[in-house]
Formats: sequence, structure tokens, C-alpha cells
Amino acid sequence: MIYHLFFKFKTQIKMYTELSEDNLQELVAQNEKVVVQYGASWCGNCRIMKPKFKKLASENDAIPFYYVDAEKLPESRKLAKVDNLPTFAIFKNGELVNQIQTNQAESLNNLFSELN
Repeated sequence: MIYHLFFKFKTQIKMYTELSEDNLQELVAQNEKVVVQYGASWCGNCRIMKPKFKKLASENDAIPFYYVDAEKLPESRKLAKVDNLPTFAIFKNGELVNQIQTNQAESLNNLFSELN
């Protein structure tokens, strides 16, 4: 029972995390697959896409999803060469696979499908 509770809690942590430290590179290296949303508080499309990103995360709890404030975490921003917001990036085995700038849930889902 205790193991089950621990495992369930740990899975929930992996689902979606807003980074407060500029440590995305470490997290990408530690996980086989990673999905990232780069955004900013002033970005309207970022705010629109954030709930869609969280929903995708909740449907795929085996893969960590991270939200990066691109203005506050510049080193993390460099990993995907972000120049526009919102940007979504997927990493596999420590490497950037692809990234897109979009405000469409369908485009985000298509990007995510590249991880499988």
C-alpha cells in the first residue's frame, strides 16, 4: 500500500512542473523523453495554450512536461533556441527532436506524437 501511494505521488510529480530554477538541461539529461512549453506572463497565446499543455500532460503521466518562463530562465531557453512564444519543444535521449511555435492544440498534439 505504501509503495502504491509513493508510486502514484511520484507519477503525479512527473506529469507537469513549472520550473523555478534554470535546470532544464539536467532534467532533459535525466529523462528519456521530455516535453516543454516556453512562455511568459505577458504572452496571451502562452496563457491560452497552458491549459491545453497541462491537459496533454495529464493524459501522458509517464513523460515529464515542464513549463519554462523564457524570460526568467535564459539557459533553459537556449536548449530549444527559442525566439518566439509560445514555443513547444520535445527532447528524446537528451537531444532536441523538434520545436514549434503555435497557439493550436492540434499542432501541439502532432508535435507530441513525434516522441512515439
